[in-house]
Amino acid sequence: MPVPVPHQRTVVLPHQAGPVDDACADTAQVAGAPGAGDATAHPASQGSPASDQPHPAEQRLSADHGTPHQGLTLLLIGEDPNSHVPDMWDWAGRKVRLRTARNLTEAERLLTDDVHCILLDLPPRRPHDRTERAPGHGDAPGDELGMLRDVLRMATSHAVLVLTYETDAERAADAVRVGAQDYLFRDELDGAVLSRAVRYAVERKRADLAQRQLTESRMLAQENARLERGLLPTPLLDGSDLRFAACYRPGRSRALLGGDFYDTVRTPDGTVHAMIGDVCGHGPDEAALGVELRIAWRALTFAGLSGDELLATLQKVLEHERADDEIFATLCTVDISADGRRAGLCLAGHPAPLLAQAGERPQLLPYEFGGPALGLLPHARWPRRQVELGGSWSLMMYTDGLIEGRIGKGNQRLGQEGMTELVSRQMAAGLTGEELLDASVREVRDLNGGELTDDVAVLLLDRR
Repeated sequence: MPVPVPHQRTVVLPHQAGPVDDACADTAQVAGAPGAGDATAHPASQGSPASDQPHPAEQRLSADHGTPHQGLTLLLIGEDPNSHVPDMWDWAGRKVRLRTARNLTEAERLLTDDVHCILLDLPPRRPHDRTERAPGHGDAPGDELGMLRDVLRMATSHAVLVLTYETDAERAADAVRVGAQDYLFRDELDGAVLSRAVRYAVERKRADLAQRQLTESRMLAQENARLERGLLPTPLLDGSDLRFAACYRPGRSRALLGGDFYDTVRTPDGTVHAMIGDVCGHGPDEAALGVELRIAWRALTFAGLSGDELLATLQKVLEHERADDEIFATLCTVDISADGRRAGLCLAGHPAPLLAQAGERPQLLPYEFGGPALGLLPHARWPRRQVELGGSWSLMMYTDGLIEGRIGKGNQRLGQEGMTELVSRQMAAGLTGEELLDASVREVRDLNGGELTDDVAVLLLDRR
């Protein structure tokens, strides 16, 4: 027979409620327990013979939620060291272990990892409670739930139940508002009610923690999405006859973004400026620094800077914004003339682009005149080299994630030569634009035997 609950509260979650095990009810009245009295006054103690086993639905609940094999442990915090609570049982019919603490100091010592729930015994309200409070029982004088707030701060991952008198119903409701999972009245307390309240308070706390983790994961995903949009912007090529394509693949072995970034803009004089870079390391700090460098590059480019002057200014930005002095960034910039036949190339520790001219095999652009990565040398220089593109061409810029993948099971890397061969085959098969980039990255991943460990960013500019 279900245990009657005089006050309709959410001690039992509606979708989890099941028949109450009569064994709990039959043995609920323990000598000296709050609310103990004549067994005949409690309908819950009548009915079928006692049994030590819980209802099968509760056994399934225990299995589904991974209840520890050692059962539940309850920590009682109350001023009366002689106070007792009725016996309780967990989902599998095991007796709940009980620890008692007279104050927060003892409670903090007893609050180990195997404690699942805290039962806070609130003393009855007295007239002078609003003006006086004993040390260690609240944040400030007049805070009737100060001790509860202290417990919640101390036990952020534990379920908390509040025990009080029925005359303090308003304060009990406030306790739930402050953060307790539920409250119980001494007047209605018996083993069955307390057992069920403890079990479901634990489950509700687990559900709250799971929901919080889900919310945090969603917020992290949104932050990563915003960072990715900052790293990989929409190109500004209005008025240009060049075709643009890009491909970005984060390293799936990590949950966070890396520092790969790129950008392409056209200035009023008709010059198309393209860049691609990589901040060393992986994570949100590196990604944020990549966003700052990309935005700074775009602003400096529109301001008329290029070549060595632009890179020297970007190095100052990096030096002021990086978390420590060991952080550096590689960068490749290309400035394509308005007629599309020539380009100025600057390399700062970055792999040289791949140029495919009409009817010719793709070739890597010269790297010998490149400078060091940004952030390594305080007074470095970055020469600007002129490159003849011709009338019809494709220029591919990439980060080192594309060439550092392994070939098969050995330690041999793909390298720039292997990448050149790979892209040549894809172009010979007639692939262009995004199809070419996707196919190339996919083949690099297959050669690696799975997902690449580093982020990959590839940018392609075509003139036909």
